[in-house]
Amino acid sequence: LPLMDEAERQQVVVDWNERTAVYPQLPIHQRFEQQAAQTPDAIAAEFPNQTVTYAELNWRANQLAHALQKAGVGPDVKVALSVERSLEMLVGLLGILKAGGTYVPLDPTYPQERLAYMLADSGAKVLLTQTSLLPAMPAHQAKLICLDRDWTAIAQESAENPTSDVTLDDLIYIIYTSGSTGKPKGVALKQRAIANLLAWQLQNSNCEVGDKTLQFTTLSFDVSCQEIFATLASGGTLVMIDEAVRRDPERLARLVAEKQVNRIFLPFVALQQLAEAFAAQPSLDLHLRELVTAGEQLQTTPPIVALFERLPNCRLANHYGPSETHVATAYDLPADPKTWDALPPIGQPIANTQIYLVDPQMQPVPIGVPGELLIGGDNVARGYLNRPELTAENFMRLSVIGERLSVIGQTDHGLRITDHGSPTTVYRTGDLARYRADGNIEYLGRIDQQVKIRGFRIEPGEIEAVLSEHGAVKETAVLAKSDPSGNKRLVAYVVTQPGQTADSLTLRNFLKDRLPEYMVPSLVMLLDEMPLTPSGKINRRGLPEPDESARVVVQEFVAPRTAVEAVVAKVWCEILGVEKIGVNDNFFDLGGHSLLATQVISRLKTSFKTNLPLRSLFESPTVAELAVEIVALEAQPGQAEKIAGVLQKLGGMTPEQMKQLLEAKRKAGATP
Repeated sequence: LPLMDEAERQQVVVDWNERTAVYPQLPIHQRFEQQAAQTPDAIAAEFPNQTVTYAELNWRANQLAHALQKAGVGPDVKVALSVERSLEMLVGLLGILKAGGTYVPLDPTYPQERLAYMLADSGAKVLLTQTSLLPAMPAHQAKLICLDRDWTAIAQESAENPTSDVTLDDLIYIIYTSGSTGKPKGVALKQRAIANLLAWQLQNSNCEVGDKTLQFTTLSFDVSCQEIFATLASGGTLVMIDEAVRRDPERLARLVAEKQVNRIFLPFVALQQLAEAFAAQPSLDLHLRELVTAGEQLQTTPPIVALFERLPNCRLANHYGPSETHVATAYDLPADPKTWDALPPIGQPIANTQIYLVDPQMQPVPIGVPGELLIGGDNVARGYLNRPELTAENFMRLSVIGERLSVIGQTDHGLRITDHGSPTTVYRTGDLARYRADGNIEYLGRIDQQVKIRGFRIEPGEIEAVLSEHGAVKETAVLAKSDPSGNKRLVAYVVTQPGQTADSLTLRNFLKDRLPEYMVPSLVMLLDEMPLTPSGKINRRGLPEPDESARVVVQEFVAPRTAVEAVVAKVWCEILGVEKIGVNDNFFDLGGHSLLATQVISRLKTSFKTNLPLRSLFESPTVAELAVEIVALEAQPGQAEKIAGVLQKLGGMTPEQMKQLLEAKRKAGATP
C-alpha cells in the first residue's frame, strides 16, 4: 500500500518546491561594480587602522584584474588566493572575479603538504599571496604574485572595469572539503549559485544600506562569499578583524559594540561563545539587526536565548546547505525567544531551490517520515574537480513529472532545473531529515560516517587514510565522541604493526604535519586489536569509550608549585578531562584545540579577574608558562597568588562548609 495519497505527494514534491524567482543574471562582481558606481564614496571596508571606499576598492581590483588577464586568467581559469584577512584579501578576491577567473582559497595555516595537493589538483595558473606568507607556501608551478611586494607594478594597469566572457555557468570558486580517500575534494561551484543566493539574501535581510557586517569567516569556508558579497552588493561596510580578535570572544564582543556592527554570519559554536561574552559584558551597547548561523546544528541554549531577549529587534536566521550547494534552506526563528525549539528546523528551500526527501528507492517520503535530503536547483555545484566517479556518485539526475520522481542517469554538468517536467540535477547530501506538517524541515543527522566538528564537515575516512600512511600503523578507525564538557571531538583508535610501537603524541604530530588543526584527533587510543563484525569489518560500535588517561604526557610529571599553577592545572584537568596535569605539560599535546583554549581562558579570566588574552595560551602552552602570564597581569604584587589560594580553599569545601563560611563573612561584615 502507498504510504501517502496523491494530495500529500503533490504537496511535498511540487507545492513546497514552488520557489521560482527572477534574479539579475549578473556575476556577483558586476553587482559590486553597480554599487560602486552608485555609492563611490561610501566605506566598503573598515580595517583596524584604515578604511577603503567603494571607488578605491573597485579601481584597485580593476588594476589587478587587468594584470591577471594579461597572465591568461579568464573563465574557469583557477587562481589560488592565500592571504591574511586584509585589504589584499578583498582586492585579490574581486580582482580574480573581475578577470573572469575562478578563485581557489588556500588557508595559509594548513600544512604545506595539503596546500601543495590543492595547488596541483586545482591546476591554479596564478598564486596570489603576501610576502609574509611566502615561507608557508609549498613548491608550485603557478605564476607567483605578492599583492604587497608587486603592487607598484600592478598599479600601472588601467583602473577601468575590465570586460570578460564569464557567464553564470562558469565557475566562481573551488573550495576543498574533507574527502574519504585521504585527499580533500574540490567542490566546483558555478557563478549562478552565488548570483541566486545573493539576490535571495538581499531580499530577505533586515539590514539597510550602510549597515556594517562583520567579516568573520575564513575564505576557505563558503559562508565568506555570502557575507562579503551580501555586503558589497548592497552598499554596506565590511568590518575586517585580525585573527587574534576573531579567536577571542570577549574582545570580539567589545569590537562588535564599538564598531556598531549590524550583522554577523557565524557557526553555532561561535554564536554560543559570543552570546556568553555578551552576557559577561551587559553594559555593551549593541546595534545588531541580524545574526545568521550555518555550518552545524543550531541549538538555542540559554545564553543564546538571553542574548535575543536583550535584542528584540535582531533576527536569528538558521541557514542550511553543504559546500556542494551553499545555502539550500533557511528558517527565521520567531520573534519571541521563549517560544524557540531547542533544535530549530532548517526551514524551507530558498529561491530557485528544490528539496526532495526520499527513501532508498528514491521515492518521496510522507510528512514526518525521515528520508535522505536531496537538493536541486540553481545552487547545485558542477561537481567535484577532477573526480568524475565521485561526482557521478553524489550528483544525479532526477526526472520530476507531476509529483513522480525517477532517476534517469548520470549527471550532465551543464544541466539545471527549468520546470517540474524537466530533468533536474540533484545533490545527494547524505543527510537525514523529515518534513514537519507546516513544510519546515527538521535535520536529523548523517546517514554515513561524515561528521561535523566545530562547524567543519569532516570525513573520518580521510584521517584514517592519512594515519595509515604512518609505518607503525596497521589498522585505524576515527570516530566523533563527546568530550567531558559534552562537545564533539575526534578520537582515533589505532592498532600498530607487529614489532612496531607508536604513541599518541607521535601520531598526532604526524597528522598535524598533513591535516588542518580541526582534523587532528584530540585523543589517540592504542588497541591490541580492533573489534570486528561477523563479516570481518571493524565494529565501530564496539570500540571502547575514550580513556582520558590514554593522553600521552611526554614530560616527567612535576606537580604545581604555586597556588596559581595549581588553579591553572585544575582548570585544564576539568576542560580536557584529564586526571592530573604537570606544570610542564603542553595544552595542545594533551589534545587541546582552539575551542577548548577559549574555554580555558574564559575560566581563568573570571577566576583571576584579569584581562588574559587568548593568545597567551598559544604563546605559553604549559601550566608553568601560563601561570607566569597571569602573575604578570596582576594589579598588585601577590594578588594572583592570594586569589588562587582562596580558590583552592573554596574548591576543597563541601557546599555546606561554603555556606557556613559565607554566612560567617556576612555576619562579620554586619558587626559594628
